[in-house]
Amino acid sequence: MTLTAVGESRVNGYLFVLQRSLKTFLPEDSVRDAVREIESHLRDRIAAADGSPNEREAVERILAELGPPLRVAQAYSAERTIDEAITTGRLVPMARALWHLAVSTVAGFGAALAVVIGTMTSLAAIAVAVAKPFFPNNVGFLMHDGDVVPHTFGGQFPVPAGEHVVGGYWVIPFALTGGLVGLVLTYRGARRFLTWWRERRLS
Repeated sequence: MTLTAVGESRVNGYLFVLQRSLKTFLPEDSVRDAVREIESHLRDRIAAADGSPNEREAVERILAELGPPLRVAQAYSAERTIDEAITTGRLVPMARALWHLAVSTVAGFGAALAVVIGTMTSLAAIAVAVAKPFFPNNVGFLMHDGDVVPHTFGGQFPVPAGEHVVGGYWVIPFALTGGLVGLVLTYRGARRFLTWWRERRLS
């Protein structure tokens, strides 16, 4: 099907809104590439259409199948960001990919929440390791007087009455190792989730 001026105007209007929507999610250079890719796909579908029952209805049907510009922009930017995160493994693209999924899917929100909790817990453990040499009597395992099992691992300033800190300087390698292992596991878990998500979309 060859478009008339009216048909071209409708397609160009769709692409204009799509470009504005993509700017919300992607940097400028990526937006240009995205618009070109989607436009090529759209025009291939238009060229292959038979134009029945008329040009207007045929174009509207193709655009409806493609989806509203904002939804197309969200889906395209999410896929592109996820691909970049998995391919490069860099923290910023991974954080951006998790954010995309967190605001659009329940599974993505759960994964992002788990990553935040894992990261904060690991950083807290590293902070304990850093603080122990400076506050040896305030940082470590906190126990109630008379108890045999600690109830808290961290720091108290000051230590509440009826409690005391146990654990010498061996707390430093313990907390540091735990924090670093936690960061590695959180990173690997996030990357594995993104890989699973992409494979699920492809299937």
